[in-house]
Amino acid sequence: MPFDVKHNPAESRFEATVEGRLCVADYRLVDNVMVMSHTYVPPPLEGRGIAAAMVGAALDYARSQGHQVDPRCSYVSAFMRRHPDSLSLRA
Repeated sequence: MPFDVKHNPAESRFEATVEGRLCVADYRLVDNVMVMSHTYVPPPLEGRGIAAAMVGAALDYARSQGHQVDPRCSYVSAFMRRHPDSLSLRA
């Protein structure tokens, strides 16, 4: 992976800084559900798999913590449809 995805629990997001630009996958934890609300990658960085890496890390985290996922973000919802192994996480 050409970039490092980090979990920033204080900001409730997964993030990567690529070429000095912050990319984020926001969530909020409600009971035992990660509500994934927003994914953002600056336009010059799109198409590099950054959003997929952040969402994949978020789903791995949810699985490891026993959380379910509510994909309110259209990107997260599409990602989960493309990765059927993640559908068991869906709230």
